Amino acid sequence: MSLIERLGIYEKLMRLDKPIGILLLLWPTLWGLWFAGYGKPSLWVVWIFVLGTVLMRSAGCVINDYADRDFDGKVERTKDRPLATGAVSGREALLLAAALALMSFVLILPLDRLVWAMSVPAVLLAASYPFTKRFFALPQAYLGVAFGFGIPMAFAALWGEVPTVAWILLLANMFWSIAYDTEYAMVDRPDDLKIGIKTSAITFGRFDVAAVMICYAVSLGLLAWVGVQFARGWFYFCGLALAALLAGYHYTLIRGRDRALCFKAFLHNNWLGAAVFAGLALDYWIYPGLFGR
Repeated sequence: MSLIERLGIYEKLMRLDKPIGILLLLWPTLWGLWFAGYGKPSLWVVWIFVLGTVLMRSAGCVINDYADRDFDGKVERTKDRPLATGAVSGREALLLAAALALMSFVLILPLDRLVWAMSVPAVLLAASYPFTKRFFALPQAYLGVAFGFGIPMAFAALWGEVPTVAWILLLANMFWSIAYDTEYAMVDRPDDLKIGIKTSAITFGRFDVAAVMICYAVSLGLLAWVGVQFARGWFYFCGLALAALLAGYHYTLIRGRDRALCFKAFLHNNWLGAAVFAGLALDYWIYPGLFGR
């Protein structure tokens, strides 16, 4: 196998060909950076967090596929993944994940030592999430914490501490993650039931659609509370209103539980995260520095 072919397999293993995961991880990280930086976070810190997001998401995908290597071949959507087909060995995958995590750690060395300390639970969360599907009824909640850990790390980088509001913002991301990843799990539910994996779509059962919408509502409510704490203006809340409309659109997609439409709703969450960030960034741009720490 040529080097180009091998790199192509690694790209597939890290899911760089499917950037939706990067975006769903990036939006809450940017929320944290913009709140912590009062609309003007250091561009150097933003660059570190953006690149770190790409690296850690890639590492998480590799670990996920390593953990699910015996299951993915039995699921229609994942049967062609490199580890499931044997194109990449388990040892090779672990070495790749370790290299990606190490690069992520090197990135944060210029930042506050509190960020260094928080990188440890961040890595542990990302590495352990795939295994929660064996025993935890709501692994999507665990994913939400793992995906949102960039939020408290952003405050640590810019404030040197992690205030309560950062954890509330993380909680908002957790509920959003439960919503969109339940939509994702609704796609694989028939296969997951056969192989015995636990997901929120299975746990919620016939109340899955209602649970998704409740999680959207709680997430947006918490985001509104954070906005009030930071004295944000109409542009931010207009962003939340747009996000609520998008969540309503997702309801029209998932209410029939059609697998293709549920997957479409999952992918569309990129725009919900973007709407929240756009409102936040615009609000700080229109009212620069009025509510600094």
